[in-house]
Amino acid sequence: MTGATRLAAVIGEPVRHSLSPVLHNAAFAALDLDWVYVALPVRAGDGGRAVTGMVTLGIEGLNVTMPHKAAAAAAVDRCSPTATRLGAVNTVVRSAGGLLGESTDGEGFVTALRVDEGFDPAGARCLVVGAGGAARAVALALAEAGAAEVVVVARRAPAAAAAAALAGPAGRVGVAGEADGCGLVVNATPLGMGAVVVELPGGGVQPPVDLPVPEACLGPGQVVADLVYQPIRTPFVEAARARGAVAVNGLGMLIHQAALSFRLWTGEDPPLEVMSAAALAELARRTAADPPP
Repeated sequence: MTGATRLAAVIGEPVRHSLSPVLHNAAFAALDLDWVYVALPVRAGDGGRAVTGMVTLGIEGLNVTMPHKAAAAAAVDRCSPTATRLGAVNTVVRSAGGLLGESTDGEGFVTALRVDEGFDPAGARCLVVGAGGAARAVALALAEAGAAEVVVVARRAPAAAAAAALAGPAGRVGVAGEADGCGLVVNATPLGMGAVVVELPGGGVQPPVDLPVPEACLGPGQVVADLVYQPIRTPFVEAARARGAVAVNGLGMLIHQAALSFRLWTGEDPPLEVMSAAALAELARRTAADPPP
């Protein structure tokens, strides 16, 4: 680093576990850009001040994670149409016109489906489990991608209705059992985070105690996406694969939403293969350092 090095960061609480520094620093190095990316823990309630402090500190780009996305949306000078509809910002860009707030989560998810899995949501019936920030971003993005239906399943009825409303005429509230009629099933809850997949001696895996949708509703012809990326093999991913579905974790979404942020800050095309390799290597390192029991 030099006095001319440009700074980007992610704020959140907790945030030390974030893979974003690994992704972005690998991309900066691959393109020989004089940038560095760090993780900055920011306490709940201080997110807005952290965002406005970008200008004073000369921070060129900022990613925002929980619990600061709504505060960031209120702190920037203007929001993109997507961020405005979500009331949440995960990327802040400094420009001559001030701070621009963007949300790359939903677009990153849809791009991961198209590029990595060859699945286009246009015309598809989709089911999303969850009604938090990630679920809302996914529901909106699926509708904008032309999904025929976006069914939202969540424990809290008002939150489910609000998430479904973001999908417009395609959105509605439903139940988990409807997954068997959907081409895309998404877990946008923390269920499975930190879970351990137990392999059985005779092959296969031990059935998980709980899944976002009934296991019997999963099968061939479906794409099942778990937004959890650590562990890489969640019980939901393993159950879906065992039933013959194509199943992916949330790493693709993480990489593609980061790539969108990278392009907004630098104007450069992000080196996706480099970012993916760096993320996989870091996850492997963490698993080796803290293996499951």
